[in-house]
Amino acid sequence: MQVIIIGAGRGARLMPTTENSPKCFAEVEERRILDWASTAFDKNGLDKICFIGGYRIEKVQEDYPHFEFRHNDNWPNNNILASLFYAEDLMDGPFICCYSDILFSPAVVAGLKASDKDIALGVDTAWLNRYTHRTEHPSDDAEKVIVENGAVTQIHRDIDDDLAHGEFIGVAKFSAAGAAQLKEAYQGCRETHAGKPFREASVFEKAYFIHLLQEMLEQGTPMGHVDTPGGYIEIDTQQDLDYARKHWISTHLES
Repeated sequence: MQVIIIGAGRGARLMPTTENSPKCFAEVEERRILDWASTAFDKNGLDKICFIGGYRIEKVQEDYPHFEFRHNDNWPNNNILASLFYAEDLMDGPFICCYSDILFSPAVVAGLKASDKDIALGVDTAWLNRYTHRTEHPSDDAEKVIVENGAVTQIHRDIDDDLAHGEFIGVAKFSAAGAAQLKEAYQGCRETHAGKPFREASVFEKAYFIHLLQEMLEQGTPMGHVDTPGGYIEIDTQQDLDYARKHWISTHLES
């Protein structure tokens, strides 16, 4: 199964850590975020990794020569969704994609890999525990989900905390059929909205991944979810990095 890691952006909110290095090079327990992700995939037998880079991509290429690469050379002017589709040629079969600024356990990958759903989203059901003192990235910025009978019914930042089943962790699995649905939806939206507003984005090129996922849900595309009660930390700000260094432990590699 193919793995696609989306890591083109600079991560300005993590300055000065990202002044000369990509966000995924930030270290927790003397290991880069990217190392934690690579290990989580490796422990599940997934070693075909493509890294979509932009800002300081040459550093990742130098230190991870075993990765395949796609270069989002327009990264200052686009966003996560457009970045993901720089690897569209690798979506003919099943794949797992993830953001590059997250820590997650091998168990999360195992659950998604084992899912029989064509599209399955990783969801942290203990998500609010991390937001108690997260003032620089409050809960209204979380990519929250609502589920019903094992299916995701909504994914949006504006979902009330009390209604959310959990937070989308940025890791998703697509079967070959699910990948085809994703590509068809993206191509259709790009044709209609290129250079124009798309959902909450000022223009389609600035859209987030969840914007397309919500569009697909509204069009009737089924999506499952694989839950994890923790075992996940997003690192978006220096405050998040400090939190991760206090709360992320190496035993997550075994769970």
